Amino acid sequence: MITKRIIPCLDVKDGRVVKGVNFQGLSDVSSPIELGKYYSDCGADELVFYDITASAEGRALFTDILKEVAKTIFIPLTVGGGINTLEDFDRVLKCGADKVSVNSGAIRNPALVREAAKKYGDQCVVLSADVKRVDGVYRVFAKGGRENTGMEAIKWIKDCVAGGAGEVVLNSIDTDGVKGGFDLQMLDAVCNAVNVPVIASGGAGCAEDFVKLFKELPKVDAGLAASIFHFGEVKITDLKQLLKQNDINVRL
Repeated sequence: MITKRIIPCLDVKDGRVVKGVNFQGLSDVSSPIELGKYYSDCGADELVFYDITASAEGRALFTDILKEVAKTIFIPLTVGGGINTLEDFDRVLKCGADKVSVNSGAIRNPALVREAAKKYGDQCVVLSADVKRVDGVYRVFAKGGRENTGMEAIKWIKDCVAGGAGEVVLNSIDTDGVKGGFDLQMLDAVCNAVNVPVIASGGAGCAEDFVKLFKELPKVDAGLAASIFHFGEVKITDLKQLLKQNDINVRL
């Protein structure tokens, strides 16, 4: 039985970890270096590091902080933000990332996923899709959820996976930071459309939300969250014990 992964997410802005609601109203949380080490030490399966304003500000990702984070953790690290070229992939991997997450860069240049998968392998390329319902249709958003591309999300995700994306992080803008639970309907649609690992992101408010996620959608491979971990509302060790008690396979 495949082990379900628990993944904390560091949304980094100006060198600090921040968190908002529906991708808006960001507040300062902590140092990414300290927080990354904390999660590595207390049982997280992976860590995601997003430089959340790199694309909107049209700049490259902060590599100095990334190097420090990579040095202090002993779990796989996925990095995204401002990834627009193969050179960006190369730079981030050389800083210690295990996987590279691409969003706006793939929207601008759909060939980027295919080129990166060919050069670095499918397992290295993570499609991060920011998706929101617009008039009842799932639409892909770019630039940290600021810009509606008009593209239908399920087709877009399928095309990227066909091009070589080895994993999909589905960020539901509708549920982000609201703490009302994961967007099960949206996740179900994506899981039924692709045959690569799908990571649920956006909406976790308590440990039970992860139980519900994995029980109702066994195809989901991992649950990603930020604020409930950052503010100590849910401890990863406690969460994993709860999942184990509910017959959900996790790495303890």
